[in-house]
Amino acid sequence: MILTLAPTESDVLDRVSVRLLCEPERPEFDRLLREEHYLQSSVLVGQSLRYVAELDGQWLALVTFSAPALHLKARERWLRWSPRQRARRLGWVVNNSRFLVRPQRQRYPNLASRVLALCLRRLCADWEERWGHPVLVVESFVDESRYRGTCYRACGFEAVGATGGFARASRDFYLPHGAPKQLYLRELRPRARHRLRQARLPAALAVHEADLAGPCPFRAPALESLLARFATLPDARRGHGLRHRQRFLLSPITCA
Repeated sequence: MILTLAPTESDVLDRVSVRLLCEPERPEFDRLLREEHYLQSSVLVGQSLRYVAELDGQWLALVTFSAPALHLKARERWLRWSPRQRARRLGWVVNNSRFLVRPQRQRYPNLASRVLALCLRRLCADWEERWGHPVLVVESFVDESRYRGTCYRACGFEAVGATGGFARASRDFYLPHGAPKQLYLRELRPRARHRLRQARLPAALAVHEADLAGPCPFRAPALESLLARFATLPDARRGHGLRHRQRFLLSPITCA
């Protein structure tokens, strides 16, 4: 009689592999996220990538990366970038929006960190190939009432603070959900934090910087009247038939 020994955790971790999801597999991938992930949603925001971790053709884990959160006080403190830099370079931050380790988590305690490390190892190249621009930092939210974030710390993530417990409901409107999460951040390239707050970027990065002016640096009380400012401009128009003053023309044109 031949005895078949169960594979050890070391054997499994050495053999597990990570690959990008193929489009025909998308329905099954989304179904598993809806049924087995605690958020019960497969919807991703913005640019995204989906990975599967496999062993002998069996899906052990599902991982997604997508667009980052728009505003995070803890992240902005960690990066120390200006509001204008955040507006222009936020696309270089990516969010680990879903991480589902299937029932093998109990049998192989280090499986999650192994899968995450394999994903991070290829994320930069995959993202640039798919979306045409680099990513420098990855963020993730951990519900510490459910998980301890061990796999993130094992992969070099830093816990930088809890979120405020609000979820975005529309463009500028947030609703409290009563479940603050711990924010974890990790550089994907050496000195990535320094790059993101650098005044002048290397040419290789500068070509990918968004051409945005950034948020207005003034508070509303400090803003002057646009109509009054237009009234100070000289009117170069000449001749008959001028029915409207220049400031009354420039103001609606500017607003339009």
